Amino acid sequence: MQKPLSCRRQGGIPLARAFAVFLAAFLLLFWGCAPEPKGPALTLAPLPYAMDALAPVMSAQTLELHYGKHHAGYVTKANALIEKSRFKQKSVEEILVATRGKKKHEALFNNTAQAWNHAFFWGCLTPRGDARPTGLLAGAINKEFGGWKGFRAAFIDAATTQFGSGWVWLVSEDTKLRIITSANADTPIAQGLTPLFTIDLWEHAYYLDFHNKRKAYVEGLFDGLANWKAVEERYQHH
Repeated sequence: MQKPLSCRRQGGIPLARAFAVFLAAFLLLFWGCAPEPKGPALTLAPLPYAMDALAPVMSAQTLELHYGKHHAGYVTKANALIEKSRFKQKSVEEILVATRGKKKHEALFNNTAQAWNHAFFWGCLTPRGDARPTGLLAGAINKEFGGWKGFRAAFIDAATTQFGSGWVWLVSEDTKLRIITSANADTPIAQGLTPLFTIDLWEHAYYLDFHNKRKAYVEGLFDGLANWKAVEERYQHH
């Protein structure tokens, strides 16, 4: 009497068992090659210091509102807009380049750029405050601005004369240093420039602590909280 097909042997292995092994191997290969689910384009990374670490220039109350409300809000809105857009498979930098100046993508650009700008801004600050840049960055500053004093004056002047909300930046363009300002959410990352350092000029960044004294706020960050070591690393590796 002939045995059922499932019990027939082929090379000593029952066909049913051989099929089970093949199926298991196929599923393992399929799952191993399947792309991992894509998470949100932007995340709200923890601050690299305590909420009160930047006081008195930036108080804990300001930081709780600035980081916990404003920055967090931009991240949430940007991710929602990216998810509904045709850019959801793009990097944040690609999204900013593609949407800058496009009226129909204005909300997407503004929220994404503000989320990016703020994340970059927190990394420009440190409670320890490096007094001066050193190394290659110091040499570039001397070459472009005639020394530290000229650089400081030019940066603070740009910050205080920027009309309305925005940002002041130290950027590199083909290794040449420039000081620029950007209005509202605009960002040099969307302009083909390499940002090295920035200070937020929106009123929510300083009004609780300095009221309308923007210059005092900028000087406080620039002179006491700027993370020039991080700026130096960006300049060396950009």
